[in-house]
Amino acid sequence: MASGLFSKEVDNTVHEQPDVASAPYDDSRAFAHSGLNQAEFYRPIDTYEGLHRWDPDFEWEPKEERRIVRKIDLRICTWVCLMFFALQLDRGNITQALSDNLLDDLNMNTNDYNTGQTIFYLTFLFAELPSQLISKKVGPDRWIPIQMVSWSLVASCQAFLSGRSSFWACRALLGLIEGGFIPDNILYLSYYYTGSELPRRLSFFWVAYESTSIISAFLAYGILRLRGFHGMAGWRWLFALEGLLTGLIGIVSYFYLPPSPYQTASRLRGKNGWFSEREEKIMANRILRDDPSKGDMHNRQGLTPKALWLCLCDWHMWPIYLLGLTWLIPNNPMTQYLTLQLKAVGFSTFTTNLLTIPSYVIFIIQLLFWTWLSEKVKERFLVGLSSQLWALPLLITLEVLPGTASAWVKWVLSTLLVGAPYVHAILVAITSRNAGTVRTRTVASALYNMTVQASNIIASNIYRNDDKPLYRTGNKVLIGLCVYNIALFIGAKIFYVLINRHRERIWNSMSKEEKEHYLSTTKDKGNKRLDFRFAH
Repeated sequence: MASGLFSKEVDNTVHEQPDVASAPYDDSRAFAHSGLNQAEFYRPIDTYEGLHRWDPDFEWEPKEERRIVRKIDLRICTWVCLMFFALQLDRGNITQALSDNLLDDLNMNTNDYNTGQTIFYLTFLFAELPSQLISKKVGPDRWIPIQMVSWSLVASCQAFLSGRSSFWACRALLGLIEGGFIPDNILYLSYYYTGSELPRRLSFFWVAYESTSIISAFLAYGILRLRGFHGMAGWRWLFALEGLLTGLIGIVSYFYLPPSPYQTASRLRGKNGWFSEREEKIMANRILRDDPSKGDMHNRQGLTPKALWLCLCDWHMWPIYLLGLTWLIPNNPMTQYLTLQLKAVGFSTFTTNLLTIPSYVIFIIQLLFWTWLSEKVKERFLVGLSSQLWALPLLITLEVLPGTASAWVKWVLSTLLVGAPYVHAILVAITSRNAGTVRTRTVASALYNMTVQASNIIASNIYRNDDKPLYRTGNKVLIGLCVYNIALFIGAKIFYVLINRHRERIWNSMSKEEKEHYLSTTKDKGNKRLDFRFAH
């Protein structure tokens, strides 16, 4: 039966909850106590959209919960992955366009391209937080499709690029519209999944991202052959057709996405919705028992300026932001320049696009494995080290490799570097989990993604035109950053371990009555509470 705060597989006997003083901390949840009366200490706000399904005494079988999670995976997670496919299709096809002589056609060089990418990431970065605030106010189910249709129009208009200025203008608009899309989706998924379930679903998110790279490589292989058709370059057809596809997905998404697990009835989804009353009760209570803070706001509630400021000042989240600023840089330049690198060593346009596929396959395998491992062993930052330990020897090899080395040797090194362990899903999930409140989760997801976009800006300017084709100076910089990141991952681990130990000592020294008094009178919120424990 499922009883009290957590659902467990036991026999048909209803077991009593453990005494609060002896309840152990479980890394799968944020709060250290499991024996307190949820109705007394964790009642959702009156405007919470799932309040009518909240019942602290409600019980269910674990097999029912597993069946509902599978249903959510099919109805929600799969569609979110499709939307992310659309994002990456329009965001990543610039790589395939490069292989079709886009730079030469527009009379641009590598530095002009770097500037365009920098502009894209800057506008993407600055749009992150405003987009997340809008999403929290109007609802991600409304805002995400609006973003998709808007950027698809700009993406399609890239078919009419005429030179450097129009290229920069389109990159700016795309970044401005696409910024916030990722944290908006993470916020949306958090309505449906517990903290321990989210990392795996986010790994599916980025599998869709990289699968797009594989699919788009095949699409590009065909579409780029249209070069000359109606007097247009192949890359122009690429932008036009793929932009049209993402626009169609965005339109359908507007009518498909429900506002919350308890508001699924519509003409498209059926007058009775996707879930029965019992299923909605299971969803509401399993989510709130895993993280009671999710009942502190409703899904159409915006943040006040004061709440926003408190989130920005939450120094407990800063180690994650520091990681976001640099951990992706070591393999990012190679990812951005893969097609140019392959063409530079003698591969044709069509062979180049096909040769990018193995790196994406390796990427997907590593993403799924390391995300799974992080939850299996409950080690996030130390598992995150794998990304740097993988990249470091490859970067050193690239630095010392003679220019006369075989093109296939360079392809192998480039492929392995692009396919490095991608621990982004782990860090995004830990950002959500360690936020502790909906308001902090809303802002923190955006801030972490902003630091990632800032890292893209840095990475876009490491490989310079005057340093090609071997990029010796750039690789030295990447090696230094890799070593720095190793220290940063270890430091973040130590930081959260020490805070948890300090709080655990204080919490365990309190009697049951003192703990109950603290919980009923404290003004501490989210990750500032004595009973909150950070995942690490």
